Formats: sequence, C-alpha cells, structure tokens
Amino acid sequence: MKLVTPLLDIYDYFKKRDPYTYRHILTVFALSLLLYQDLIENRSELAMEILSASNHDLGKICVPTAVLKKSIPLSEQERQQLTHHVAAGYVLLSYYLQDPYHPAAITARDHHERRDGSGYPCGIKLTNTIVEIVGVVDVFDALITRRPYRAHSYDLRTALETLSQQADQGVLNKDIVHALIRLNRKDPRGSDNCQFSKELRGTPPSGNQYSGALHLSLKKDVK
Repeated sequence: MKLVTPLLDIYDYFKKRDPYTYRHILTVFALSLLLYQDLIENRSELAMEILSASNHDLGKICVPTAVLKKSIPLSEQERQQLTHHVAAGYVLLSYYLQDPYHPAAITARDHHERRDGSGYPCGIKLTNTIVEIVGVVDVFDALITRRPYRAHSYDLRTALETLSQQADQGVLNKDIVHALIRLNRKDPRGSDNCQFSKELRGTPPSGNQYSGALHLSLKKDVK
C-alpha cells in the first residue's frame, strides 16, 4: 500500500520544521513493526498495520510548531491545540486513504486512548491490539527521548518500570509491555516468560515538568 503525495509532504514538513516529531514518527514505526511481527498472527494485514504506525502523529501538522517545541508547561488553550492532533490525523487519513475505517485512520484517532478509559479524546476502553501497540511504543519513545520540557530522558530501566506499573494497573496492555521488555533483553526468552518486577530501581529524571510522563492517561504530558 502506497502513501499519497500529500501525506508524504507532511513527513517532509516535520523533517524540516520539527525534527523531534519526524524522528519520533520513524521510531514508533520501527518499534511497532517489531512488536507487530511478534504479536500479530495475521500476516496478510501487516501492510495496513505498518501504515498505521507510520502515520499515527500526522495530525500534528495542524498544531503550531511553537506549541510542539514549547519548553515550559502548556496553557489550557495550547493543550487543546495539541490534543486536537488525534482528530486532525483521523480526518486527514480518512480523506486521503478514502476510508474512515482504515486502521491508519483509527490508530491516529485512538492511540492516546487507554485500556482503563483514562486516555483521550473519548475516554474509551481501548481493546484494539494494533492501536495499543502504537500507544505503548508512543509512550516508551516519549520517555526515553529528550524532550523540550525535560532536560534529560528516562533511562531504559526507569522507562520500562514506568510502563510495567501502568500495565499492572490496567492502563496499558500487559502482553504488549511484556513483548517490549523482551525486545530490550539480551536473552531470547519469549514474552510469556516475562514477569513484572515489584522492585522499582529506576529514578525519573530531575526537572521533569510532567511527573509520570504518560500522556493524558495521567492528565499531564500530552505530546
């Protein structure tokens, strides 16, 4: 399946104007593909699933670059502009792919929803594995990457512990978090043998403007 030119132009826009978002989109795509291969059995749908991951944040084309790059807490108006990216992405992908039910459009709309209904925009209880994979990877990359509002990124252990806590609380999908942890291990054990440690040894970075850093599932960080 091919991307139409206007969607490719959006990638070019981010590459020139907002390198973080450009890198984030590519990273989420790559990690999601690895998890798709591990967790999705129906290989005939893999092309559409790949397209879903690579376009999850294209709606940020409708968010002012100054908001995306802001280094201090957002105002309520700016927060609304930022959260609008999910609806914008859904509309853009529905139009250019000519299908409002396309997995890429649904993923753009729902990748900030959570299993316990604590996400946005609708607060639904997310059960779509394709979308959940992108959602988990989206949070993971946000944690381990330096952000405008945070001087230092989370170290790998702290990031995985944070995800593990959220999975244990029913916010994120446990199977997906297990698989992500397995990808970060040196040994080849399957995700079925992965267990969450109750001992927390990681330390969140100092100067973090958004404690918890789990997007709107914690009503704080929404990028």
